[in-house]
Amino acid sequence: MFKRIFDVIGSLLGIIIFIFITPIIAFAILLEDGWPVFVSLERISGGRRVFICKFRSMVRNAHAMKKDLIHLNERRDGPLFKIKNDPRLTKVGKVLRKLRLDEFPQFFNVLLGDLSLVGPRPHEPGEIAAYPEEFKGLSAAKAGLTGLSQVSGASALPFLKELELDKYYLEHQSFILDMQILGRTIWILFSDPTGV
Repeated sequence: MFKRIFDVIGSLLGIIIFIFITPIIAFAILLEDGWPVFVSLERISGGRRVFICKFRSMVRNAHAMKKDLIHLNERRDGPLFKIKNDPRLTKVGKVLRKLRLDEFPQFFNVLLGDLSLVGPRPHEPGEIAAYPEEFKGLSAAKAGLTGLSQVSGASALPFLKELELDKYYLEHQSFILDMQILGRTIWILFSDPTGV
C-alpha cells in the first residue's frame, strides 16, 4: 500500500512537469511527421497485458518495417531487438530518445496502476515467452518506469544479466532501494540520458 501511495504521488509530480512540455513535443512531432503524437505499446506488467503510452519517436509504419530490419539487430543474446542507428527513428524521435522524453507519458500508466515508478523492466509478451524457466516469475511483478537493470547499464546489459538484476530487485525490494534507484535514474538523466 505504501508503494502504491508513493507511486501515485510520484506520478502526479511527473505529470505536472510533463504537462508543460507536452505542447512543445506534440507540435514538433506533428510538424515533422504528422499524427499520431502518442503510441500505445503492449507490455506485460503484474501478470497481465497492459498498454504503455509514449511519445511517438518512429515513423508511422515502424512496426511493419521491423521484419525487414531483423538482420541488423545488435542484440544476439536474447529476444530483444535493438539497432543503434535505427532508420525508423524520426529526427524529433532521436532527440526524444536521447533525452528520454519519449517515456514521460508513462507517468499516466503509473497513476493508473499499470506500472510502478520502480520495478522490473517492462517487456513485450514475445520477449517474456523467451525467458528461461527460473525467470518466468518476473512477469507476475508490476513493471517499473525505471529499475535496477535500467540504472545498471540498460540496453547495454546482456539479456540474462538484465533478468538477474530484476530478480535481485524483487527479492530485496524496499523503500530505501527504490529511492536509491530513483536517485541514480535522475543522476543519469542529467549526466548521461542515454545511460538509462
